[in-house]
Amino acid sequence: MKIYDREGTPNAARIRIVIAEKGLEDRIEFVSVDLIAAEQKQARFLKMNPIGKTPVLELDDGLCLAESTAITEYLDNLDGNPTLTGRAPREKALVHMMQRHVEMMLLETVDDFFHYATPGLGQALRPWRMPEWAGAREWGSRRGVQAVENLPYFDAVLRDRPFLIGEIFSMADISLFAGLAFADGAGLPISPELTALAAWRERVSRLPAVRNRTGQSLRPEDVARLGA
Repeated sequence: MKIYDREGTPNAARIRIVIAEKGLEDRIEFVSVDLIAAEQKQARFLKMNPIGKTPVLELDDGLCLAESTAITEYLDNLDGNPTLTGRAPREKALVHMMQRHVEMMLLETVDDFFHYATPGLGQALRPWRMPEWAGAREWGSRRGVQAVENLPYFDAVLRDRPFLIGEIFSMADISLFAGLAFADGAGLPISPELTALAAWRERVSRLPAVRNRTGQSLRPEDVARLGA
């Protein structure tokens, strides 16, 4: 199997934590996609994922799976023991509910802030981000405010449980962990008053699959280009 992603990015972190948790490193070939050069928007990549986003999982028979949730479902169920996406109906429902909350309340809001209210990934990606839209920066700024305002919800959820759905570390926790790192990288503040969220984040950071995953840092050339 092949994973098309870019080291150090939020969605890459999500899938690489899954791969580490499931012990699949020796079955995966990583193919790096140059996001800053908008390689994900070019014809070859769009044949794999018409939305033009990473990651993409290419199976040995050539089938391509896009979307982090779909990729996680597939990888989590390969061994017949879905530890990250839920086993019983109630558990599965809770995982997918919290996963969607993380996506809508954090990942999508931070993504809009990053791409519209900051320089984002740079000029090569701008043609796909409506550069002619006069309200882009205001929209991005509002989305950043929303992201920050939504964080107390997750803090409240985590006050009486170790993970988002209870005792079990799940796909939703992985997405929240990546989303908070994304918020940090985008320059959004995370209030120190959110103590339950901070304690959860520290707890998750110590998990072997999180601590030992591959591709945790941006490539040096990406750091240089983003800082240019």
